[in-house]
Amino acid sequence: MQLVRQNEKSAVKWHRKGALVLAALLAAAVASGCAATPERGGGGGESAAGGGPVESATGRQGEAAPQAGPGRAPETYAQKVAKKQAVRALAAKRWGLAKTPLAAPEPPVVKPRVTTRQGFEVRDDAGLPPVFTTVPTKEKIVFLTMDDGAEKDPELLRMMTELDIPYSAFLSDYVTNDDYGYFKKMQRLGVTLNNHTLNHRYLPGLSAAEQEREICGQQEKILKHYGKRPTLFRPPYGNYNRDTLVVAKSCGITAVPLWASEAFPDRMEWREWDRDLHPGDIVLTHFRGKEDWKGSMPDMIRRVMKTITDKGYAVAKLEDYV
Repeated sequence: MQLVRQNEKSAVKWHRKGALVLAALLAAAVASGCAATPERGGGGGESAAGGGPVESATGRQGEAAPQAGPGRAPETYAQKVAKKQAVRALAAKRWGLAKTPLAAPEPPVVKPRVTTRQGFEVRDDAGLPPVFTTVPTKEKIVFLTMDDGAEKDPELLRMMTELDIPYSAFLSDYVTNDDYGYFKKMQRLGVTLNNHTLNHRYLPGLSAAEQEREICGQQEKILKHYGKRPTLFRPPYGNYNRDTLVVAKSCGITAVPLWASEAFPDRMEWREWDRDLHPGDIVLTHFRGKEDWKGSMPDMIRRVMKTITDKGYAVAKLEDYV
């Protein structure tokens, strides 16, 4: 019995020593591996010699730290478009569109050079902002723009966001000043807010000073409420003279987009003789509702998008091209 107890004591001592030695070896191996492995945000799991993963105390191989494999290829524009179109198709059904709106091509790296449309010129000796109805492009795209700001339909904001249809707003203060917040929401959704004068007056009938108040005064209103002066301006009714363009340029306007066609809930009206869309055409509509139209703003969107999509066009963002 004495011999057995002595043997048991010897075995216990041996196991204790063995455990201590093993622990020391493991600690040394881990420390050596950490010192020899380049930092990867938390240390590696290989030995100093790079000969394999370190054995853990349980006898299982420890997992090596995640290695920086080949970087994931960035998502292409086509892949992004495909994802957006799948979401857009569902939204089109929800909103009662006849077809899913087509996807616009990737915006140009360099914006096209826009010039004044022939027949729209005034005497220009000061590099006045160009006046145009179509943006020069070969792509089958058009640009949707909305004027004034009288109707503040929350359904429009939801609809355009869910359908991912870009548009530009040209605001007049006399109809927006009862709810600046509505257009602030619009701005947060990515819509650019542009200048359509303070009071929507017929500008050629005003003096240069009066025009300055209308145009530059609206620049300051938009700056105050939305944080940025516009660079695009649309004169009310599409009417202007040389004073209009001189004044507009003086307070930061660089371009004057008019329109090639106009959308209503029940019809389209056309400037051109062929009554058709053309690459780069600007489409006008208004912030109006059933009090003024035979339908709501969502009704108007359904109508104009049917025309645009049926003719094989997509809607692009005007400010990406001008």
